[in-house]
Amino acid sequence: MNDVRDAAVPATTAEQATPPLRLEFAGEWRDVPADRAFVIGRVGDLEIDDNPYLHRHFLELRFRDGLWWLANVGVRLAATVSSAGGAVQSWLSPGARMPLVFERNVIVFTAGPVTYELSLHTEEAPYEISSQVEATMSGDTTVMPARFTAMQKQLIVALAEPMLRREGVSMNELPSSTAAAKRLGWSMTKFNRKLDNVCDKLDRMGVQGLRGGPGQVATNRRARLVEYAVTSQVVTRADLGLLDDEALRDQADSED
Repeated sequence: MNDVRDAAVPATTAEQATPPLRLEFAGEWRDVPADRAFVIGRVGDLEIDDNPYLHRHFLELRFRDGLWWLANVGVRLAATVSSAGGAVQSWLSPGARMPLVFERNVIVFTAGPVTYELSLHTEEAPYEISSQVEATMSGDTTVMPARFTAMQKQLIVALAEPMLRREGVSMNELPSSTAAAKRLGWSMTKFNRKLDNVCDKLDRMGVQGLRGGPGQVATNRRARLVEYAVTSQVVTRADLGLLDDEALRDQADSED
């Protein structure tokens, strides 16, 4: 997770008791009330979907102590929260909560085979992106310093393709490993080996939710990889061309 101190500086906007917060999901906007908790889940103030893998009450927004807070009130699912254009990212596990201190926050989470994305907006955030970080984000420099081989990046794009092709914030179905391997023309053995390599690399960097363990199946690992890669801009829509790169396909064939 990036250090918020490196990306944030106090905003100059005048303070107000209750800065307005707006939520966008699937092309619809809602004003979040400040006098009570706003619940997001299968049922609640924002009913995301009737997906049985999604908690009835999953996320909760509440204004407290002069700040808007996002809490994970579920018991199993986690959410990836990206702020400041991807410069700051948090993994919100069950029972955790965090303040929303930037103008825009993108929340991505996966329930079963479906990945959801929503965004939260305020024009009176207490912090803004520092000029140093904003300068590095304005060019071709990626926010995330990890280096991937072309085929490792190709794998990430194959898994993230539905999210990269999306318009706005909405929901997308996560490709299965079989479908992603077929999209690349790889064997399952090769796909799993390269997925292990990518996840191990990010795990060593401190990215949570990628190391296998009790109760952590491969689907969760793939979902976490996609959430992190898209919100941190490890891959963008500009990388979709990698999926049909003939030179990479020839290289993959020679490896096989």
